[in-house]
Amino acid sequence: MGLIDNELSEPYSVFTYRYFLHNWPHLCFLVFAGPHCFGTVVAKMEEHRGKAMRGYIAMLTVEKEYRYLGVGSELVQRSIAAMIAGGCDEVALEAEVSNAGALRLYQKLGFIRDKRLHRYYLSGSDAYRLKLLLPPSAEQQQELEAALQLQELGLGGEWPPPASGGGGGAAAAAAAAAGGEQQQGSEQLQPQQEQQRQQLGEEEQDAAERLPAGLVEQQRHGEHDHQAA
Repeated sequence: MGLIDNELSEPYSVFTYRYFLHNWPHLCFLVFAGPHCFGTVVAKMEEHRGKAMRGYIAMLTVEKEYRYLGVGSELVQRSIAAMIAGGCDEVALEAEVSNAGALRLYQKLGFIRDKRLHRYYLSGSDAYRLKLLLPPSAEQQQELEAALQLQELGLGGEWPPPASGGGGGAAAAAAAAAGGEQQQGSEQLQPQQEQQRQQLGEEEQDAAERLPAGLVEQQRHGEHDHQAA
């Protein structure tokens, strides 16, 4: 706590640290010189808007005398590697617009500026929200390759499968393909039912095919996190 409190401008309570460290200890790293801790990264990962799995870098700090040695970059890369292993699709963070060192560090790691957040910090200064798209994990890559093989055989469904389908991966693609073939066969065997369906009014069809609305992300309080390089 002392390291972050001394280096970052935003105040944090002990409960903030416990929130991250107790839930995502595998995404948080410390670096030591003997018994002295001089750098840390604190992060989390969770589902974003019911779709993508998003990693979030909440705090990054390195003491001034140890900066420009690649320590901050190493800490971030270790955290991102753990996010990839956990199946994250992207990483997000906020950095103060005047923090040239942090912006330069994240740019070298492939982050792009998503938007500018006006008066984001308690000091009244603006922040950039930065994002990084991640490559698929080994498990996700295997699922993708299996789905593509099914498509080559003419059995593949939509990839990635729809979020409302209740399943993912190659199994979902195969189930979607099997369901499509079954429906097609049923329509061929029952032309009278097909004719009745065609006679339905447009409004009735729209009501039957309307999908439920997607989830709405609830904004979290206390995520005004300041990045330091």
